[in-house]
Amino acid sequence: MNFRNVLGFRRTLKRAWVGARTRLAGERFYCAALSGLSDYNISINCDMTVSCNCQDYDARSVIGDLSRDTLEAIFAGPRATWFRRRLAAGRFPIDTCLGCSELRRAPRGEAERHVAEFAIPRRGIMVENTVLCNLSCGSCVRKVLMQTRSQKTLELEDIRKISELIQRRGIEILYYFKFGEPFLSPRIDEELRILRGANPGLKIVISTNGGPLDSDRKRDAALMADHIFFSIDGPDTATLRKYQAGGSFEAAYGNMKDLARVRASRRSLLPVIEWKYVLFNWNDRRRMIRRAIELAREAGADAISFWPTRRPRRGISWRYYLWPHFKKLGAANWKGREVRLKDS
Repeated sequence: MNFRNVLGFRRTLKRAWVGARTRLAGERFYCAALSGLSDYNISINCDMTVSCNCQDYDARSVIGDLSRDTLEAIFAGPRATWFRRRLAAGRFPIDTCLGCSELRRAPRGEAERHVAEFAIPRRGIMVENTVLCNLSCGSCVRKVLMQTRSQKTLELEDIRKISELIQRRGIEILYYFKFGEPFLSPRIDEELRILRGANPGLKIVISTNGGPLDSDRKRDAALMADHIFFSIDGPDTATLRKYQAGGSFEAAYGNMKDLARVRASRRSLLPVIEWKYVLFNWNDRRRMIRRAIELAREAGADAISFWPTRRPRRGISWRYYLWPHFKKLGAANWKGREVRLKDS
């Protein structure tokens, strides 16, 4: 039995065990995302399919297609309904549900009510403008991912349709990223202009690896956002490339610094610029953390946050969980630890 089969067998056992234990307790499950209670996981992919989970690289959580149906019809449709019914029966429709942050346990009656009683997302939604990426990260299954998208980048007409949906539903937050690198879209400035023009009060959050944000046109696009994360996993290129293969620290860091410079020249406070530093056991030394904080401050970033990861397992940062140093670093929040730079 190879390693992949072992992992599959372990997932099957865990799924059966968690489901059986929940049913024995008289409880069942429901999905906060499919109940309209989430502000994050419902995502519109770059081919206009809609997924209920942000980790659906294999498209198993696709519940409909916005090029054929409205979001309301998709939520009431057969695929979403089947997901809700399976959860209400105490079973998992797909493996991803087991570790999903949207999974909820509830008494059987309450879980069954969520099959028919649900809302359409209003708090937030995710949009994947492109699935293209300039990096090859350690946990990315890009070969599978690329086969699941019928188109690789949203068309401007798709963006207009999404913008109208956001306006009609009164959606408050747009997470403009998913599996691809948003700034690899050749029309990202036009995309954001359409979205911002129809939704001036919308909070737009973008996550980038920083490499392609390298022109005045793209910086103008970035300045239309409210918050932008630069995902740079190390204080130098050698460290960064242990996970973000093909990346360049100098390029990503330089582009972050340039964006902060342009923002300052326009006397703007937005977007909030945050360095997202994913922690692995090869980039979590105290000297590396100190250096990253120093560099973030020098670049003019507003914050740097340290995100512990469990993927890949070989890269887990045990120092994050065991060292007192991390417990004193900045402030704890849902990300891990965050160091505010503008207030310090």
